[in-house]
Amino acid sequence: MSEATEQSEELKEWVPKTELGKLVLNGKIKSLEEILLSNKRIMEPEIVDYLEPNMQSLVIDVKKTARVVRAGRKFSFRAAVLIGNKNGIIGLGIAKDRERLPAIKKAEKNAKLNLILVKRGCGSWECACNTEHSIPFKVTGKCASVRVTLMPAPKGVGLVVGSKIKPVMEFAGIKDVWSKTKGSTSTTLNFVRAAIDALRKTTKVKASADMEKKLMKVSK
Repeated sequence: MSEATEQSEELKEWVPKTELGKLVLNGKIKSLEEILLSNKRIMEPEIVDYLEPNMQSLVIDVKKTARVVRAGRKFSFRAAVLIGNKNGIIGLGIAKDRERLPAIKKAEKNAKLNLILVKRGCGSWECACNTEHSIPFKVTGKCASVRVTLMPAPKGVGLVVGSKIKPVMEFAGIKDVWSKTKGSTSTTLNFVRAAIDALRKTTKVKASADMEKKLMKVSK
């Protein structure tokens, strides 16, 4: 049985445990974007499978870790999985397990519970096409010592970013962007986390601007 068929069979037997899940199953909520804009927390991975059955996933990093106990050392695997619909929604999940494959599956489920909405646009002064091919403005993300700055690029430039964070841009649906990095970018997971943190800020800044406008209207 293929993974897609297995997922379809699981959805047929899905009984939502949360209010959000019931709204999705009843057809009252029809998109992930609607959920993310309302700041509702996704507690069931089936919600993502139901609304975005074609969500793509990629294993970013798998490492064997060891924990020292009285009996000796216990080994396990830590997996990091990136998911996205290539249309403004991405997520990163991290999980551990004694076996490699279960760790990857757990990480994929966690990624579905940690989705973010990425605001796309055409923020480059060299390009005025008004299409969603880049990011709307310059943003900087960080994780540990790593700093990633993303800058809008004109159409046709492509993804001028490190190879480790290129899948993040592709999964978010960004086609053109420039970047600058600082810190230990050889650490794959921190590099990816910093890039996702930068993309998260594309919607936070917009939300802050909208809130400021509302406050100005109220003060008047």
